[in-house]
Amino acid sequence: MLPLDVAAVEGWLADRLDGFEGPLEAHKFASGQSNPTFLLKTPARDYVLRRKPPGQLLKSAHAVDREFLVQSALADTDVPVPQMHVLCEDDSVTGSMFYVMEAVAGRNFDDPRLPGLDPEGRAAVFEQMNRVLAAIHSVDVGAVGLSDFGKPGDYYARQLDRWTKQYRATETEAVADMDALIDWLHANMPPDDGKVALVHGDYRLDNLLFAPGAPRVAAVLDWELSTLGHPYADLAGVIMQWRLPPGKEGRGLEGVDRRALGIPEDEEFIASYCERMGLTEIERFDFRLAFAFFRMAAILQGVKKRALDGNASNPDQGLRMGAMVPEFARRGLDAAG
Repeated sequence: MLPLDVAAVEGWLADRLDGFEGPLEAHKFASGQSNPTFLLKTPARDYVLRRKPPGQLLKSAHAVDREFLVQSALADTDVPVPQMHVLCEDDSVTGSMFYVMEAVAGRNFDDPRLPGLDPEGRAAVFEQMNRVLAAIHSVDVGAVGLSDFGKPGDYYARQLDRWTKQYRATETEAVADMDALIDWLHANMPPDDGKVALVHGDYRLDNLLFAPGAPRVAAVLDWELSTLGHPYADLAGVIMQWRLPPGKEGRGLEGVDRRALGIPEDEEFIASYCERMGLTEIERFDFRLAFAFFRMAAILQGVKKRALDGNASNPDQGLRMGAMVPEFARRGLDAAG
């Protein structure tokens, strides 16, 4: 059963979206564990709809209204985003808040080894990934109306507090490494250096759409975790992903001969980012990488809890992802040294 009232969505859009004309078909994407995402097809054009999942949700989670706001604000910047169409904040229409945006044509890579490309093509993709990350962190948040999109300063302290609470609220069994990682992060918090930027919050290759015939990012997707925060958190999130095993579950580059494939080493990617941002180094990267593993473990714990409660977008996949919580905690401790 499709978890979307298509008739209700069609009726609502008919009155509010210029140029919209049914009949409407909806097809759910397999990805999108947090916010269920649908391809909407009409005779004239396609759209994409993202909605909050049904059921009891954690406070501040699944903020599709924030996704809509930030992508609307970025429309005329160097950050490629889909065109935002309409936001529905009336839960009575289809059971939860949703928004509709442009369906961007593009290629999505869920394996960073990029098996369909040659070394030159892979290098170009990662160079674009690096360029767009720097573009996000270079956005003048005041100029685009995002000055109050998050609290300035003390990003890591606030995020550690937030995700510890989220983890405890969804905890289903004790994970000793997770408890130890939380303790280490609290004890090794670096002093706030005053850096504040727009951060994506889940920046990785499979959240990017590349133009069909060129190594150009056509759209950055999945802005649910975006906020004003510390830019190094996004950079550490990229490296965290690459430290995982390759394949469908890990989607990482652990053990891969990157040089033979044309893929940059961690240090090369970080150096390119620093050059773009005018930096000489990244301070306390051990803490930032350990934090990235911690936060992802907390997110996956939430996915697992929703799967157990019957609220997950894809329950089977949610349980598989949730089973990785201990592994992320262990790797976080390894990054901490």
